[in-house]
Amino acid sequence: MDQDIFSEIIWNFYSVNARLFPWRHVADPYKVFVSEIMLQQTQTKRVNEKFDVFIRKFPTFKFLSAAAFSDVLLYWSGLGYNRRALFLYNAAKIIVDRYDSILPNDEKILITLPGIGKATAASICAFAFNQPAVFIETNIRAVFLHHFFPLQDAIDDRQILPLIETTLDYKRPRDWYYALMDYGVHLKKTVSNPSRKSKHHTKQSKFEGSDRQIRGEALRLLLEYKQFSLEALFERVSHYTDNLNRFNAIIDSLVKDGLVQIDQLNRIMIVAE
Repeated sequence: MDQDIFSEIIWNFYSVNARLFPWRHVADPYKVFVSEIMLQQTQTKRVNEKFDVFIRKFPTFKFLSAAAFSDVLLYWSGLGYNRRALFLYNAAKIIVDRYDSILPNDEKILITLPGIGKATAASICAFAFNQPAVFIETNIRAVFLHHFFPLQDAIDDRQILPLIETTLDYKRPRDWYYALMDYGVHLKKTVSNPSRKSKHHTKQSKFEGSDRQIRGEALRLLLEYKQFSLEALFERVSHYTDNLNRFNAIIDSLVKDGLVQIDQLNRIMIVAE
């Protein structure tokens, strides 16, 4: 596809259909950083419902790093994949301690922070600092699959990334990526989901009855009641599973992820920071 025509399609759509979110067009890199962690594996609608409340409670890296982790997890509740709350919390501590509370504008440094992969580091540079970093996410992928691979399947991201780089607007990278993502959302609603053409496309597993649901419920109970014996907690979540081995494996995963701790009396609680 002709790149000038492609750019015109994207910009024309964005000029009248741009979505508004509280983490867009902000001068505070902290807000961008928080939003990018929240948006990993979570729909914008859910993040939009939680973002302002979280920012009011923890308005800076310093406030976030000085908070009790249980408070952070409480305000994260509802976003899922709770390990990201710990990544965010620990990253804030590093940014305060090592970088004087200033978010680094270097992908190589960002990627060393907890929970930050290559794509997230690049997206932070693009949105927080308007740098022409190259990255791919689900909606951007959908746009390029639709326009550049209309008759092909099993497309690898390695085939798409060079196109993202060559079509990137180096003068307005931040807005260009906003435009791509908004157009990708539009495509998913109006045409057969282009993401199915991707080699990396997978259906998200059902939440009901999943380990994710049980993990979330266990954490919710611990946030509300502070601690349980392992036996009592198993009884409280037994309506999700009566398989003790499965329950123990889920608890082990929470301990391994650093979200909960178990004392010598077999009492379980949120980690103390």
